[in-house]
Amino acid sequence: MFSDSIANYFEGVAAKHLSAVDARPERSNQHEIGGLVKVGFKQFLGEPLRGEINRFEASLVYLSDADESPVMCKDTVTWYGATRRDPERPLEYRLYYPTNAVTSQLAEGDFFLIAKRTDGTLLLVFCPPESTVEAQLRAVFGLGAVGDSFRSGEISVSALILPVRLLLEEIGLVTREQDERGQWLALLVESFGGEVFPATTEFSALARKTLSGELDPVADPDTALMAWMDHEEFLFRIYERHIVQQRLRQGFGEDGDDVDAFIGYSLSVQNRRKSRVGHAFEGHLEHLFMFNGLKFERARGKGKVTENNSRPDFMFPDFGAYHDPEFQVERLTMLGAKTTCKDRWRQVLAEAERIEHKHLVTLEPAISATQTAEMAAANLQLVVPESIHPTYNAQQREFIQSLRDFVADIRAKSF
Repeated sequence: MFSDSIANYFEGVAAKHLSAVDARPERSNQHEIGGLVKVGFKQFLGEPLRGEINRFEASLVYLSDADESPVMCKDTVTWYGATRRDPERPLEYRLYYPTNAVTSQLAEGDFFLIAKRTDGTLLLVFCPPESTVEAQLRAVFGLGAVGDSFRSGEISVSALILPVRLLLEEIGLVTREQDERGQWLALLVESFGGEVFPATTEFSALARKTLSGELDPVADPDTALMAWMDHEEFLFRIYERHIVQQRLRQGFGEDGDDVDAFIGYSLSVQNRRKSRVGHAFEGHLEHLFMFNGLKFERARGKGKVTENNSRPDFMFPDFGAYHDPEFQVERLTMLGAKTTCKDRWRQVLAEAERIEHKHLVTLEPAISATQTAEMAAANLQLVVPESIHPTYNAQQREFIQSLRDFVADIRAKSF
C-alpha cells in the first residue's frame, strides 16, 4: 500500500513574517524577499550567474481564519542575484514576485511560507500573523516559532493524517490516492451501482464494515474515529473519481463544450466534498457513542431543539431531559461537532443556554493559542482525537480533551 507523507510532495520549506519591504508595493516596484540563502534554500532554487534568472511556476495562496475560501492564483516568480557596483563581491540572491490577486492582500507582519515541490514548482502561502492557519502550517511543516528572518522547516516522512491532507487540499495540493484502488472500486460499484452517490449514512456504514485491522471503539475511541474517517475518505475519493470520469466523458451541453455547465458541475463536486465530510463526522460519532453505550440524541426531527430553535449536534442524555426543569443541569452535556472550526466555533456558545460549560469536538489541527484561550474563557471545552494532539503546544494540550476522556465523563454523569 502506498504510504503518503509530506516528503512525497515537497523537497524543502522555510517561513518568516513579512517586513514592510516584503509586503508593501509602495516600498518596491516588485515584491522581493531576501534571506533564503541563510537557511539553505539556495539548494532548491539554484545559483544563477550574474545577469541570469531562474524562473519558477508558483501557486500562491492567501488564507485567513475568517474566510471560508482561500484566495489563490498561479504566477511566475524569479530568483536571481542582485547586481552590485563591485563585481568582485558575491551576488545577493532574492526572490521576486509580481503583484497579483494574492500578493495584493499582503500586510506587514503576515506569515509567509515557501515550499519547493517535488515537481519543480513552488508553493507560496500567506496568512495573518498568530492565526490558526499559521499555527497549522507551522505544525505540518515542522516549524517552531517564526520571526522576521527565515526559518527552515522539516519535510516529514510520517504518514499524513486526514486533517493534514484536508489542509493541504485547501492550499491547492491534490494528494495522491493509495494503491489497491482497483479492488475497492469493484466493491463500491457492486454496493452502490457506480452511477450515483449513495447517502452518506450508507457510505459510512460500508467504510466501518470494510475497515481492515482490529478496532475497539470502546477501549480506544480516538483511534476508531480517525480510522473510520480516514478509510471513508479513501473510499469516497476512489468512487468519486469513477463517477466524475464518466460524467466528463459525456461532455456538457449539446455540443459537449458548455463551459457554464462544466463550472456548475465542478462546483457541485467541491460542495459535495465539503458537506459530506461533516455529515460523515457526525455519523461516525453517533456510532462511536452507541458502541460505548451512551444515552444521547442528535438534533434531528421535531422537538430536537433548544432555545431560539437552536440545534446542538448532540445532547446527552436527550432533549427531553434538557427541557425538564427538574433534571439536574450538572448531568446535561451538549456537544457541537465541526470538522474545522475557524471562527465558527462561537456558534456553539448560543446553542444551549441552560448548559454553561459546552463541548465542541473537531478534527482541526493546531488551532491557534489565541483561539483556544478564547474558548477556555467562554467555558467551551475542546474535544480532539488523540492523534491530532501533537499539533498543539504543551499548554494547549492541558486544556484539550480526548474522545476517551469525553466518553468517560459522560459515563460518570449517567448515574
